[in-house]
Amino acid sequence: MKKIVAALLIMLGLNLAADDIGLWQKSTLNAIVQRGELRVGLEAGYMPFEMKSKKGQIIGFDVDMMKAMAKAMGVKLKLVPTAWDGIIAGLLTSKYDIIASGMTVTQKRNLKINFANPYISIGQTILANKKFAGKTWKDIDKAGNTVVTKLGVTGEIATRKMFKHAKIRTFDTEADAVQEVMNGKADAFVYDKPYNAIFYAAKGKGKLAFLDKPLTYEPLGWAVRKGDPDFLNWLNNFLNQAKHDGVYKRIYDKWFRSVKWQKKVM
Repeated sequence: MKKIVAALLIMLGLNLAADDIGLWQKSTLNAIVQRGELRVGLEAGYMPFEMKSKKGQIIGFDVDMMKAMAKAMGVKLKLVPTAWDGIIAGLLTSKYDIIASGMTVTQKRNLKINFANPYISIGQTILANKKFAGKTWKDIDKAGNTVVTKLGVTGEIATRKMFKHAKIRTFDTEADAVQEVMNGKADAFVYDKPYNAIFYAAKGKGKLAFLDKPLTYEPLGWAVRKGDPDFLNWLNNFLNQAKHDGVYKRIYDKWFRSVKWQKKVM
């Protein structure tokens, strides 16, 4: 009996090992290594995460992190510009290997895709007409006021959840939305704190009020297809290493503590 049990355990172990090998062979990470190229889906319109320079190059915090990632993998980096409303579909149809585009981790998105550990946390803030300086979002949520945000992002979700009396309008890009406030056609713009802080410092001082207390908690994460534990394991280990060997800090300081990069895009 002991010999039979031992034989069964050995067979079970072999089957599990075969399953592990099968997972690796199907892994996106294995495909990246074999291909020699990391393909990254992103929408280049979210300062300072990913944006186009005056020369037409896609630059930003996420881009530099992906460059570091590709280097760690020993492969080339290929950026795949993608419209936001189709970015998850593009991942699911294997147009790219990973989404690195300032995507907020949400439970709804997590039903379709998996996220690596969050690499940064942000929240929704408000750029508003100067008359709202020192006020709160509740002061803006009045009948007759107009609040704008970008279509299909967490800013829209937060806006519709919180603003019950003001009129809500959405735009395809954050640039078009905030310009409505600049032009006096809207009272407030709801969007991510990094973008609002940068826009306020560059164009909004003296023209807008920056209500910088976050309305929400929003962790950002890299998104991958489901059923790929090897890729998720690698990504989480890469992020942990980057945060402890100075790579993450160097890239973070470049895009969030310095303003030198703004000359390339503004």
